[in-house]
Amino acid sequence: MTDADAEAIAFGTDGWRATLDEFTDERVRMVGQGVATHLREAGHDGETVAVGYDARSHSRGFAEELARVLCANGFDVVLPDRDTPTPVVAWTVKSRGLAGALMVTASHNPPEYNGVKFVPAGGQPALADATDAVEAALARPDSLPESEWGSVEETDLLAAYLDHAVEFAGESRDEPVDLDGLTVAYDAMHGSGRGVTDRLLERAGADLVRLRCERDADFGGGAPEPVAERVEALIERVRDGDADLGIVNDGDADRIGVVTPDRGFLDPNLFFAAVYDDLLATRGSERPDGAGSAGVVRTVSTSSIVDRVAAAHGESVHETAVGFKHVAAAMAEHDALMGGEESGGFGLTAHLRNKDGVLLSLLAAAAAHDRPLDERVDALLAEHGEIHQGRISVDCPDDRKERVLAALESSLPDSVAGQSVDSVSTVDGFKMTLADGTWLLVRPSGTEPKLRVYAEATSRERVDELLAAGREIVTPLVASAE
Repeated sequence: MTDADAEAIAFGTDGWRATLDEFTDERVRMVGQGVATHLREAGHDGETVAVGYDARSHSRGFAEELARVLCANGFDVVLPDRDTPTPVVAWTVKSRGLAGALMVTASHNPPEYNGVKFVPAGGQPALADATDAVEAALARPDSLPESEWGSVEETDLLAAYLDHAVEFAGESRDEPVDLDGLTVAYDAMHGSGRGVTDRLLERAGADLVRLRCERDADFGGGAPEPVAERVEALIERVRDGDADLGIVNDGDADRIGVVTPDRGFLDPNLFFAAVYDDLLATRGSERPDGAGSAGVVRTVSTSSIVDRVAAAHGESVHETAVGFKHVAAAMAEHDALMGGEESGGFGLTAHLRNKDGVLLSLLAAAAAHDRPLDERVDALLAEHGEIHQGRISVDCPDDRKERVLAALESSLPDSVAGQSVDSVSTVDGFKMTLADGTWLLVRPSGTEPKLRVYAEATSRERVDELLAAGREIVTPLVASAE
């Protein structure tokens, strides 16, 4: 392995992703060897590992390369018989007691990217200590004598997951899920949710309108990301009355986006609050597994409306750094009911401490069947007040980020956009809460050479003022860090 190969492989917020000129067979095999060595050192020698893959052109081939490396190291491998959502693979790890999984996916990145996620035993995202250990063990593949190689089981992972999802959703809401009379427009974005999320919704009784539910390894030429500008056709179908609700998953179906008749693409913060409120209203403080609390975990960039819903039900809130691996760790620490982030990733502890856009699609439809999501959100805003959020990005090379944050720490303003700074949280970057209850957050992106600036306020105009102030604070610091 050359230094260049080692430097090219770096696990970020959610795995290693790179363009296909960098994401090569040789480097993928090195990742496989790093995971095999890490699992062996963690006491999983000879156990079974899942290897999943998304709908991209070369993902199945990369998965087969990883399977060969793991088998040559003495591990048995479970390989799905089709491209499969990341949460299905992660749940299989948990439900079957596997040593872990490798998932070949670049998630919502454009088709010229691919990537790989490492999922440890239990099915949660890998924390830094695990991915650091994998990176330290990167090497050209080893091989045991062929007589000691593991075997590959190619199988369907969907049937068991779908059975579980239907049962779990009913337990979560304290009643069987029956979507009879609800029409859902589902957009798979040509990704791995096709034939999975729509199948689950249809099984629960919904009528389906399918969009982009054919496999296209190029995702129609764009990024399979569930954001408003990428789902215009879905928004149109719902607003035209063809469906009561719209649901979209990203490329590997671990994230969800929701479309409603009145709001179009629903702010993920409001969706989070509405689903959490629905679960609390139907079950109260009782968890579906009969254990733990009904508290909630959210990232530092997620809206405080979730806090207000929790407070109204007498439940606790736990704030983490951005990245679902941090959310998952806090879900375990506090045994909370639910965890989520403003980018559309949500999970329930009793099901899986990982993002699951498939299960959340069923829970979203169940909530909408009982009461339209627009009505639910209207009621929440009437009770808790208007909440608006926004985000901008400021270009910042990765090698300057640390210097910029250090400069910001030493020059934090006493006031922002006319309001004094009441408190500063350093959970992830710097989150300045102002005297009027609004906040401004500056943090480094974990996936791009950028700084993220977030703001929350009671009006869109105020959010824009805060974001402009944030840009004015950050831009000179980036320039001076050259």
